[in-house]
Amino acid sequence: MRTVTRNFVLGVAVVVVLLLALGALPSYLKSGDPYYLTATPAEGNATALDGNASAVNASNLSTQRYPYTTAALDDATANESDGTGQSDPYWRGPIGLKGAFTHSPFDELDALRQRVPEATDGETVLVRHDGTLYRLAVTQQP
Repeated sequence: MRTVTRNFVLGVAVVVVLLLALGALPSYLKSGDPYYLTATPAEGNATALDGNASAVNASNLSTQRYPYTTAALDDATANESDGTGQSDPYWRGPIGLKGAFTHSPFDELDALRQRVPEATDGETVLVRHDGTLYRLAVTQQP
């Protein structure tokens, strides 16, 4: 093998390894307080909306595309005491590096806002799951 070809192949291999490492690295970066996607029943709130309110139909959301949303709604469905649920924690990571390479609960709320803009209620998004209206919000308290 010629020297130029060998150096080119080694260079491509190094770039591939660096890109793979960069894709795996953000999941290990944890700094600051964790963020949770929290689902609270809207009927229990003083400002609850009526049953005809615009809301995202969360019953058919994909677990792969919306892991934080589906985890929070599943937890809320399983929680019989007050009906609230939360997702697994998400850490932003240092200097914003993680946000560019990973999926976050902030991304999911933005996607839900784009899906049904009328479902936005301030910083929360209204979703309907199994006949119950929930408010989804990103919180820092577990």
